[in-house]
Amino acid sequence: MKRFMAMAIACVMAAGLVACGGSESTATTSTAASTTGSTTASTAEETTADLSGAVATGGSTSVEKVIGALSEAFMEANSGVDVTYDPTGSGAGVTGAADGTLDIGLSSRALKDEEKAQGLKETTFALDGIAIVVNTENTVEDLSLEQIAKLATGEITNWSEVGGPDAPVVLIGREAGSGTRDGFESIVGVEDKCAYEQELTSTGAVLAGVAANPNAFGYVSLASVDDTVKMVTVDGVAASEETVKDGSYKIQRPFVFVTKDGEELSAQAQAFYDFALSEDAAELIAAAGAVPMV
Repeated sequence: MKRFMAMAIACVMAAGLVACGGSESTATTSTAASTTGSTTASTAEETTADLSGAVATGGSTSVEKVIGALSEAFMEANSGVDVTYDPTGSGAGVTGAADGTLDIGLSSRALKDEEKAQGLKETTFALDGIAIVVNTENTVEDLSLEQIAKLATGEITNWSEVGGPDAPVVLIGREAGSGTRDGFESIVGVEDKCAYEQELTSTGAVLAGVAANPNAFGYVSLASVDDTVKMVTVDGVAASEETVKDGSYKIQRPFVFVTKDGEELSAQAQAFYDFALSEDAAELIAAAGAVPMV
């Protein structure tokens, strides 16, 4: 009888071990499947749930919609982290990264050789088309790069010369040091030759200036274009995510993170940096009007 009881107990224990082993395997498989199928928010939450502190970003005003979307999603998944953004222009973003007042500088142009020589590193997190915009009353629909250059430098002074109304051309652009201005002038080939009527310090101000003046045109980030102005095609190609990605739209530039080469970011800044470069962020970047790198 005792022998029988011992055998019965052994069988029960063996069955329990098998069941436990099966549960562990199932749990592992379930966890892997859950991780594979996670959403943007849950992925960030799973990997960075214990993060806290601040992440200071700043610089290009053109990246406002993109960085806003990324910051909002990241902070939603990481309630202990506060990501801030100071829209001060690309030049200030580079300077802030260099002097350490920013964790991550934001620039809408590539770094210059002299900036890289200061120990700075650039990482492109999106691409952006530079849209050419006119007042909604302007009848011009398409411009060639050559025409844009001549309009910008004052060689063409009346819209009628490019199929528009009989009215003077007014160029509204960004201030010196702006990444948008640098991108526009270098691509169009009009560096230091533009005849600006106004030089403004933000993308929003350029949009407002063009919207308020029937004779004005300007250049702004594709991500920032709204219905207060009209975007013209360039050599027959409209600026869009597809045409920027395939290179058929000629006036485009990178959105970059600027950091110090060889210096570690804080845990929360590194997590935000990694998130912005991940596939999880691609949909957010595209929805904000820019072109993701993945």
